[in-house]
Amino acid sequence: MPITPDFIYAWVNQLLYWLMAGVALYGAVLVAATREDAFSAADRQGKWVWCAILVGSAFAIATKMMFLSWIGLVAVGVFFFDVRPQLKDILSGRW
Repeated sequence: MPITPDFIYAWVNQLLYWLMAGVALYGAVLVAATREDAFSAADRQGKWVWCAILVGSAFAIATKMMFLSWIGLVAVGVFFFDVRPQLKDILSGRW
């Protein structure tokens, strides 16, 4: 079976989707390990709301659901680049 650019593209695309689904699940584990009061102190959605968002995002990303996977990618980005740094600041006392 010859390796064509389309074959390589398909494998790289699938690998990136699975990698991002793993990142979403990692975020859900981080949320589950974070104290509940940190979310209210940061004026964010609750702990289990974020956990559900990230688990749902991981499912949507892994199954490549049309449009939902992109929404899930945005949700993962919002968590890691907005919510998580603020939670870390609050928990470390730099708030």
